[in-house]
Amino acid sequence: MTHLPNSLAARDIASVLHPYTNLKTHPETGPLVITGGDGVYVSDEDGNRYIEAMAGLWCTSLGFNEPRLVDAATEAMRKLPFYHSFTGKSHPAAIELAERLLAMAPAPMSKVFFANSGSEANDTAIKLIWYANNALGRPNKKKIISRLRGYHGVTLASASLTHLPNNQRDFDLPLDRFIATDCPHFYRGALTGESEEDFATRLAENLENLILAEGPDTIAAFFAEPVMGAGGVVVPPKTYFEKIQKVLKKYDIWFVADEVICGFGRTGNMFGCETFNIKPDMIVLAKALSSAYIPISALMINEPIFQALVTESEKIGIFGHGFTYGGHPVACAVAIRTLDIYASDRIVDHVRTVGPILQSGLCNLASHPLVGEARGIGLIGALELVKDKAGKDAFPPAAGLGGKAAAACQKQGVFLRSMGDSLAFSPPLIIDAGQIRELLGRVERALDETHMLAKSSGLV
Repeated sequence: MTHLPNSLAARDIASVLHPYTNLKTHPETGPLVITGGDGVYVSDEDGNRYIEAMAGLWCTSLGFNEPRLVDAATEAMRKLPFYHSFTGKSHPAAIELAERLLAMAPAPMSKVFFANSGSEANDTAIKLIWYANNALGRPNKKKIISRLRGYHGVTLASASLTHLPNNQRDFDLPLDRFIATDCPHFYRGALTGESEEDFATRLAENLENLILAEGPDTIAAFFAEPVMGAGGVVVPPKTYFEKIQKVLKKYDIWFVADEVICGFGRTGNMFGCETFNIKPDMIVLAKALSSAYIPISALMINEPIFQALVTESEKIGIFGHGFTYGGHPVACAVAIRTLDIYASDRIVDHVRTVGPILQSGLCNLASHPLVGEARGIGLIGALELVKDKAGKDAFPPAAGLGGKAAAACQKQGVFLRSMGDSLAFSPPLIIDAGQIRELLGRVERALDETHMLAKSSGLV
């Protein structure tokens, strides 16, 4: 560590338990303490400035100093600093936000349930699926299918949907009732000579075979991100969701679209469901709902599911689920103002304008000796690093080359996220063309440095 003993970094080491961090090495390496933000940039305690090319955690869509959101929070705090929606109570901000979301939804939805994170919203979706199937007289229709490398959260139930090894290993997960189907990564999963459409057909057939093996009357729902985020920014192959949805409808299996990352413009449409023609039964929202300025998430459900909830609530006498801070008036007010800005500043149109610049730049970096695949859509993408481009051979996991590349990017003043040996890009949606080119230039220099390191280590 280069920081003085009385620095913020030293105080952090003494007091904070960090998520997604090696707890053994953290005291030696120390945290990087971020103290300010401006547009697509953030600054650390030493005054170093970085392009935040992950929008924090895929979430800070409007950048790091949007005064209209600060004003919305301040006004709401003065008016009604807290209220809840338990026992039939409500407040204006929750009502308006729910109405706005239902009007925007990419498929007909009936009601909105508010929570505080994507994990909570996905966890709620699971509970409601089980509750509704009990109401419908289907007590055995409870199993949930999600995909290998899918990410849906870290609560006990949502982490059971998250089929990434480090999110389940030694947490005694997944729980019962959770099963996995194929990851739709064409680059890694396609057979020799297989087209995208044929790959999609095979994955749909595999899903149907899984359903038949488990028993269609036991399968309740299928969860999927339109574009897989933390699993490596996997864009679905052509015709994939069309074929998957046919299988689900055949066996009366609900589709839950996890729009936590893709929602609100990331893919070049307001929702990823629009980009890939998905017609879900439930939709999960978070992150860019408030540009991450304050925690809030939402679960939208369709009318048939809502009516099942009504039936069971009537039988029991109460709908026994909710969060203290769900639908918090300040969070709802910030989310409403966020939606206003998306509309007034034509954010989706902006993504459609600058997204191709990012995607073209990533494609150009595919010629780099370390890059096996560049993939993405809109303002989300990834570069997958490989040892051998022709054979798609991966580096040994112990080499940690993705982490080394992310560290090299940080030295160049860019924050990216390494997921294995894939480098993810998800910048604030307000990023402009010049900033994208600046970002890509810095990443190219970092890749050159990483390549030299790999060569000196005998990895290539």
